Amino acid sequence: MAFQRGDQVEVASKKEGYLGSYYEATVVAELGETEFIVEYKNLVKDDFSGPLLEVVSEEELCPVPCSIPVKGFRPGDIVDAFDKDGWWVGMVCGKTKDKYVVYFDLYPEFKYVYPLSRLRLHQDWTSATYTSYCYN
Repeated sequence: MAFQRGDQVEVASKKEGYLGSYYEATVVAELGETEFIVEYKNLVKDDFSGPLLEVVSEEELCPVPCSIPVKGFRPGDIVDAFDKDGWWVGMVCGKTKDKYVVYFDLYPEFKYVYPLSRLRLHQDWTSATYTSYCYN
């Protein structure tokens, strides 16, 4: 898929400690056919002087997924949780009152609790299409 200047995207982080996370951004320039400069929506420069700009490859980009309305989740559902300025892929492993307990492969020793408003159904971007995983 070719991305263009102005496209709203998510950048899949390949950095150690950030695998399985996605960050909202806008394509601000094309550098040839497979590299782009993006401006992050929620990440800032080290000196806090403005939004972070970064060169990324096309394989790190995907369009912002469509919003899929959900009334709730059940254990086993794969979700994205908004935390630390990005979306993190995890699995619902329980519920407490109106919040969901989420497990992340990257941090197996911890379980985090989120309200429904900070969760979305995870969608994988493969072969230029999104696939979601809701087992319940």
